[in-house]
Amino acid sequence: MGQVIFVSGIDTDVGKTVATGWYAKKLMQQGFSVITQKMIQTGCEGLASDLLVHRNMQGISLLEEDYQGVTCPYVFSYPCSPHLAAKLEQREIEPQKIQVATAYLAQKYDYVLLEGAGGLLVPYNESQTSLDYVQQQGYPVILVTSGKLGSINHTLLSLEVCRARQLSVYSVIYNQYPQVDERIEKETQRYLQQYLAQHFPTTAFELLDVLEK
Repeated sequence: MGQVIFVSGIDTDVGKTVATGWYAKKLMQQGFSVITQKMIQTGCEGLASDLLVHRNMQGISLLEEDYQGVTCPYVFSYPCSPHLAAKLEQREIEPQKIQVATAYLAQKYDYVLLEGAGGLLVPYNESQTSLDYVQQQGYPVILVTSGKLGSINHTLLSLEVCRARQLSVYSVIYNQYPQVDERIEKETQRYLQQYLAQHFPTTAFELLDVLEK
């Protein structure tokens, strides 16, 4: 069985999708077989749009598993929280369906990067969040952050909730784009690195520079 890693952002629009594709390519360059998966996609119809970003960054074409829906078991048209998107279409998100799809991919690939929707505590029904699902499955977490104002607070909150749920934080990926305020970004990077060194010494800190591709 391959390793499944859950990729979450500190909030929405932090570069989680780009980071997932970037990390997949990085693992591929190390000689591993890698596939990305989207837990739930909202705001589109048909094929999950985030998968197109992943494949483009990996430098590969869409896969058979993409067309079959295995890499994204749930797609909803309205751009909102999964629990509301499902409610609007009178559908129910069944975590077992996601788990089965991920297990199938893990039998074929060395790594499965499972991208969530939004932050860790985004609900997918009235009583459960993405964090609940990840805890149930025991997946390690990659946390995507950036240098935008407020990200230190959001990053530390996400790290602490992972600690409270006894989840392993595999790495923190620091997305450097789009650039906003160089002074704030450099200090945010410095502070997060020293915070991890002190409180999460086994967690890697990685810089995402999209120009590397």
